[in-house]
Amino acid sequence: MKATLVRSRRRTLGPLAAVALTGLLLAGCGGQNAAQPAAPAGQNLPGGAPAAADAAPPGKTPAAGSQSGGSTGAGAGSGGVQQALARSEPQKISIPSLNLTSSLETLRQNPDGTMQTPKDPALAGWYEPGPTPGSQGPAVIAGHVTWNGASAVFEKLKTMKGGDTIKVTRQDGKTVTFTVDRVAEYPKAEFPTLEVYKNIDHAGLRLVTCGGTFDPKKHYYDSNVVVFARMTGAA
Repeated sequence: MKATLVRSRRRTLGPLAAVALTGLLLAGCGGQNAAQPAAPAGQNLPGGAPAAADAAPPGKTPAAGSQSGGSTGAGAGSGGVQQALARSEPQKISIPSLNLTSSLETLRQNPDGTMQTPKDPALAGWYEPGPTPGSQGPAVIAGHVTWNGASAVFEKLKTMKGGDTIKVTRQDGKTVTFTVDRVAEYPKAEFPTLEVYKNIDHAGLRLVTCGGTFDPKKHYYDSNVVVFARMTGAA
């Protein structure tokens, strides 16, 4: 990717979206012990989402209703949007509807531009270059759906519905509540990168894992599941 193209997109989308325009991939959410090979920007890794640069033309977001696989509970979030908090790293996520509680690993970018995935399949991970849960912008938490054929932390993520709540405990001692707006599944070639990572005017949360059909020979899921939520409380 040429530097001039990156600069152009940064001006259009803002500094947060520019984080996603460095060739970010979500790799390995299907899980396997073998190390994943590096991939050039714009290509998929096994279990991965497409590079951000390929998701949409500069300055454009996916059209409303354009996501494949549909969505669950669109617009069903309840409660008013709360004022965003200062940055503070997350420590734990709880999802009552899934009976799920997990401490959080810190995920960064690999040298090839891929997003790290949790080393422990039983734990979810927060993407550190992005916002913290509760601060303004779309915080991203990712997790494996399976690992070597066994269930992993986000195996049931696709069953969430609009109106479900998510709680994230932060380093500053605050517990932030998010309410799910919608849940959607996308073919990997149509992953809505800009919709997931673009700047927003409130504190949002995106939970990401793999979905769709699993190819056991390639250790590869053909889709991604994304939960879109917004902060509705803090204590």
